Amino acid sequence: MSVFLKNFFLAVCLLLAVTVNAAPKPSYYELRTFRLKTPEQEKRLDAYLEKAFIPALHRAGVAKVGVFKPVETAAGAEQIVYVFIPYKKTDEFFKLPESLSKDKAYNEAAQDYLNAAHNDPVYTRFESALMESFSGMPSFRAPSLKSAPAERIYELRNYEAATEKLHQAKVHQFNNGEMQIFERLGFNAIFYGRVLAGNKLPSLMYMTSFENKTERDAHWKTFSADPEWKKLNALPEYKNNFLRADILLLHPAAYSEI
Repeated sequence: MSVFLKNFFLAVCLLLAVTVNAAPKPSYYELRTFRLKTPEQEKRLDAYLEKAFIPALHRAGVAKVGVFKPVETAAGAEQIVYVFIPYKKTDEFFKLPESLSKDKAYNEAAQDYLNAAHNDPVYTRFESALMESFSGMPSFRAPSLKSAPAERIYELRNYEAATEKLHQAKVHQFNNGEMQIFERLGFNAIFYGRVLAGNKLPSLMYMTSFENKTERDAHWKTFSADPEWKKLNALPEYKNNFLRADILLLHPAAYSEI
């Protein structure tokens, strides 16, 4: 092989290596769902999240944490608090319990939460879902909304599929057109994630954000009528790619960072 061919071959290999290494790595998201029975529990949980848990997450390397509550809760129904935690890698998720146990400031600030009596807990129970970000949006984005937090709408959707294959088709649809339409129409997406572990599988979750409910409704009306969306959704490979959708309208807690 000539020197020219050798150099050309090495240059191609280096270019391919740079291209592979340049591909963005996925992020991982945890969504904790706390279920509460009383206003007192909500008060105690808010104090724990704001004063103990979120500061400890910062010390563990998590930059921003989102805390959200339903816009409306029926009288007598349980209150729910959602906590969104973005991780750069799975190790941060798996090592968090150990990190918290070694965090002296956290253990001092979280006394009420950690040492709650069995008949007076801070929550009824909590659930956790772990997600991997979509390739089309590998990192979460905090929106730049101008309205007051009490007016903002954060819309959390969970799409369940009948089979893993159909679930993958829905993920593919998002990565190859649907997310781009949301971006073009100004949906202020915060994250898109494929659920790796949780109580509803196979499924994906994503969150969009709006200045207020009126703006949210107007955006969805525009989306439904969008010619590009209609064309994308009519493709046979995307037929029946989700079974049901849970749609939640949320406000950010006063101390939420997202």
